[in-house]
Amino acid sequence: MESVSLLLFCLALLNIIAAVTVTESINPSQSISDDQIIVSPGKTYALGFFSPGNSKNRYVGIWYNEIPTQTVVWVANRDNPLTDSSGVLKLNESGVLVLLNHNKSVIWSSNTTSSARHPVAKLLDSGNLIVQDGNGNDEAKDLLWQSFDYPVDTILPGQKFGRNLVTGLNRYMSSWNSSEDPSHGVYSYQLDITGYPQFVLRQGNSKRYRFGSWNGIQFSGAPLLKQSPLTRFSFISDEEELYFRFELTNKSLLHRMVLTPDGHILGTYWDNERKIWNLHARIPVDDCDYYGKCGAYASCNIDNIPPCNCLDGFVPKTADLYGSCARRSSLSCHGDGFLRVSGLKLPDTERSWFNRNMSLEDCKILCMNNCSCMAYAALDVSKGPSGCLLWFNDLVDIRNLTDVDEDIYIRMARTEVEAIEGKQLHKSNFRKQETVFISFALFIGILILCFTFIIYRRLKTRQKGKMEGNLERDVNVINEHEKDDLELPMFELSTITSATKNFSPDNKLGEGGFGSVYKGILPDGGEIAVKRLSVNSKQGLPEFKNEVMHIAKLQHRNLVRLLGYCIQAGERLLVYEFMANKSLDSFIFDENKSMLLDWPRRLLIINGVARGLLYLHHDSRHRIVHRDLKAGNVLLDSEMNPKISDFGLARSFGGNEIEATTKHVVGT
Repeated sequence: MESVSLLLFCLALLNIIAAVTVTESINPSQSISDDQIIVSPGKTYALGFFSPGNSKNRYVGIWYNEIPTQTVVWVANRDNPLTDSSGVLKLNESGVLVLLNHNKSVIWSSNTTSSARHPVAKLLDSGNLIVQDGNGNDEAKDLLWQSFDYPVDTILPGQKFGRNLVTGLNRYMSSWNSSEDPSHGVYSYQLDITGYPQFVLRQGNSKRYRFGSWNGIQFSGAPLLKQSPLTRFSFISDEEELYFRFELTNKSLLHRMVLTPDGHILGTYWDNERKIWNLHARIPVDDCDYYGKCGAYASCNIDNIPPCNCLDGFVPKTADLYGSCARRSSLSCHGDGFLRVSGLKLPDTERSWFNRNMSLEDCKILCMNNCSCMAYAALDVSKGPSGCLLWFNDLVDIRNLTDVDEDIYIRMARTEVEAIEGKQLHKSNFRKQETVFISFALFIGILILCFTFIIYRRLKTRQKGKMEGNLERDVNVINEHEKDDLELPMFELSTITSATKNFSPDNKLGEGGFGSVYKGILPDGGEIAVKRLSVNSKQGLPEFKNEVMHIAKLQHRNLVRLLGYCIQAGERLLVYEFMANKSLDSFIFDENKSMLLDWPRRLLIINGVARGLLYLHHDSRHRIVHRDLKAGNVLLDSEMNPKISDFGLARSFGGNEIEATTKHVVGT
């Protein structure tokens, strides 16, 4: 019974899977209903029915298959939605895709005029839905229809964006009406071919933004859209087609160009780690991008206040400078000249004239001989200036762009051209003089710095030699006592500075007249206490040596053990074992901590101190009197065992010496 139930469950599961997913293609014997999808071979894209946002309408569209948030890139019936889930997408015998509603009425079709014997519809990994005839190859001759020819609001890598001059096909973008309504919005973005071809973003019939003309390298108005290691842009212009296309060098990257309902063109790519669309380009970029911001013969510079300025040779028509500019000097046709202007987005090319084969000099002559010609420029600058582009109307929609290496030659009265060029020459000479002066000043400054550095190095070398001499002398003091068989390591200064974090204030344990004490941790994890003698200390090198030589030989469990020393770079350092509980006075004179010292513990501390003193006075090879024994100089280890420290005032005695006559200073 259980096996029968399991079999029925598996069959039901298979039916569910079959009802949800179809292969990457359909033929006339198949159809796609509301609960089915087509997935591309690499599972990049999916085609099926969807409802945008909170809308209840149903549409047939293509979206990214493996992105969590549904991102639609194409819609079939954008202006004719289904109102329920009864829709069916079919491929008929002639190779036409049709979308039927519950009445079997056609509400959308691919409207293919060519017929096919063996039509098949496929969803490719490029996001392109195609209908072709034949055995399944993707050759252009077998292609009957493709969604790439009918973009909605999105352009994908490899998709042509422009016009077919033979068939009249216009591949353009149009925004959704809103995020929940994919019908035609108010914004469109398409190739305008009334003059030299240029892409124009329109709001209704009004121009909102202009891409600028293609100069063989990039669009003059969109310097951000240029060749890069990840992206390849191309603009094809021949007798049959005019179109823009971008390709990705990394085919696994998901990238799209989308026209938003609020009239912005966004370039985004999918960040698979963060699961978001990253924005890398946005048009319009700023206020200067909006069409005709400053009127005729004026340029817009977003860094200026106000941003609009008349071109050289022109003056404002109105006080606010937003009503265009007029010529300062009138034209006289054959007595005119041309002023070269660089770094501009070329003006609107609507109703302009162009020739691809003409030289720039011939272009100048042609413009000069036509009194209606207002300006000329090279058509292509990819291999040096070539071709000819002429303007016959007022020059409109100009902005300053530092990333554009392109010139335009504007017609002006010859006297105006000579005056402007003379002013520019004077300014250029001034800049050259300024550059020479700055260069000379920099040279002198560098020369002074070099001499200063040389003098500094010599002084440092002398100082270093002096310090090395002192260090050698210091070390020799130790060597004179080698006969005492001193077995005490000499630490490197770098080791101690590293252990104490360069004598960090956070590591400071205390200080006195001799200097400061710091806690340190050695590379092996061992804890140490470092006594750093102050430069201003009254105790000198002999006293320091005496403490090293004498205290190092004191070995008793109730005396703090000296682990090593360091004499380097002017530093005098003593390295002791670290006492975790610090000094006895921190317990005795603290109201709370004193409660930790019961009488048995106090007696143990007293006995320990007494044993240490007995060792110093009688049992040690060198009889030593501490002379500064107090609670602050009795340290406690982690088990509260006392150890006498700080022999700064201690003195060593011979067998017949007394306090009044000894001259041997032991400590620091």
